[in-house]
Amino acid sequence: MAFSFKIKAKDKNSQARVGIIKIKNHILETPYLIPVATRAFIISLTPKDIKQLKAQALLANTYHLHLKPGDKIIKKKGGLHKIMQFPGIIFTDSGGFQAFSLGDAKSLGLTKLTTNKELAKHRKKQNKDKSLVKITNKGVLFKSIYDNSSHFLNARKSMQIQSNLGSDAIMAFDECPPANKPLSYQKQSLKRTNNWALQSLKYKNKKQSLYGIIQGGKYKSLRQESAKFILSKPFEGIAIGGSFGDSYGDSKKAMLKVLDWLGPIWKNDERPRHMLGIGWIDDIFQCVERGIDTFDCVHMTRIARHGNLFISPESEGNIKNKFGIKIKSGKFKNDKSKIDKTCNCQLCKSYNRAQANHLAKTNKFKFGHLATIHNISFMLNLMKQIRESIKQGNFQQLKRKWLRR
Repeated sequence: MAFSFKIKAKDKNSQARVGIIKIKNHILETPYLIPVATRAFIISLTPKDIKQLKAQALLANTYHLHLKPGDKIIKKKGGLHKIMQFPGIIFTDSGGFQAFSLGDAKSLGLTKLTTNKELAKHRKKQNKDKSLVKITNKGVLFKSIYDNSSHFLNARKSMQIQSNLGSDAIMAFDECPPANKPLSYQKQSLKRTNNWALQSLKYKNKKQSLYGIIQGGKYKSLRQESAKFILSKPFEGIAIGGSFGDSYGDSKKAMLKVLDWLGPIWKNDERPRHMLGIGWIDDIFQCVERGIDTFDCVHMTRIARHGNLFISPESEGNIKNKFGIKIKSGKFKNDKSKIDKTCNCQLCKSYNRAQANHLAKTNKFKFGHLATIHNISFMLNLMKQIRESIKQGNFQQLKRKWLRR
């Protein structure tokens, strides 16, 4: 395994930094938002599309690929690089997050940053069994979302699955408990995660780069304990996981508070830091400012398929409208202005807002394809702007431009 991370520039007024991750012969310039190819592909896109977007890295999902088509089948076919036809860095998660998203979270209506009370009530009525997952100190017993078959996952098996997948950067097996769990449970959970981290180191494929995951929920003492533990171990990279708060607004504030707690602890540690499952524009600026190097999130591709397109401040994008427009809206029916003034993707070069509105209503497949390209292109360009701003010493100005209210 050949892994390196070199810091090329730092912001004088924050922990923001520019770096280069090198794994084997693959290069990833940071800060970077990694598009998610959950089942080894991005919905609506071909490998040629991804090549044209010049994506440097992708993230695939261990849980889903283990179940379908199966990690052993992927290994026989030559691994993820071959089946995805992707020459860049491929990350895989450990499968641990699915214990959260398909377990207690499913019954409670929880997501990484939110608690939706109405959804929780609905799901409690609809899901009598409440959870597809049972978590113990030995690992996770869960049922497949595809055929309801039973499976067991622990650190050793997660490492074996990710080895079979043939990804470049992998995540340690961990538990991501819901934010509403009490302190007593969070302590037990962190102890499990730390033990699983050690097992992940023991059983990892030495040709792969392993990221240790900081957990601890919304508790300062646990987050700092977790950070000190993970930083003391020979992981190639550091990831920050977990849920942060009990409501949307509070959870965003809590996430930043967690990073502020961690800042003094990792200040002199020069390994790359990855934020799991975060990718909103305002969060990216705030997290980069606090020393985060890479992110992954399904947000940009998921909202594209539902007709939401990113727009920049030059096109009236702001925090209030989440830097986006719902192009299917009737107000764009006769709007002949550019979708986004700063974007040169296929959609923006070929369609104005009125034409995109019509396309979204009449050709769902073509629109989904072009909208996904737009949103990924937009975000990769934004990350490039962030990198350049750090190099040139004007990151704070760029952040103010985007996040002004």
